[in-house]
Amino acid sequence: MGIKEEVFYEGGPHVGDLIINILLGFTVICLPLTVGAIVRSLWLRYRITDRRISITGGWQGRDRTDIIFSEVVKVVKVPRGFGGWGDIVVTLKDGSRLEIRAIPRFREIYDHIAEKAAQKTGKPVDAVKA
Repeated sequence: MGIKEEVFYEGGPHVGDLIINILLGFTVICLPLTVGAIVRSLWLRYRITDRRISITGGWQGRDRTDIIFSEVVKVVKVPRGFGGWGDIVVTLKDGSRLEIRAIPRFREIYDHIAEKAAQKTGKPVDAVKA
């Protein structure tokens, strides 16, 4: 019997990231960005709940990373694609960073992560957001 988790977001990267990078791929210089966007859209999946962040990725989606909110020290967001999607960088207690790339609804997800991290660590929300 597992612990119940309420899913806040579950899905892959924003489709706009793939479209823009495919269009940029017609210029030979941006071909590596296009390949990266295709790989992200095929194998990268995010699951953000009220307890943790789970990222499934890697070659054919075989790697999985789980982060609980009590380990989060700082959260930073970076808008991309004219604000339609964005990246979120989560800094952990040990100093390592976890990047959540090309995620849709990134402002809502950023607020959710910061709020849950503040609740679990006892810090104010402003101390977690950067």
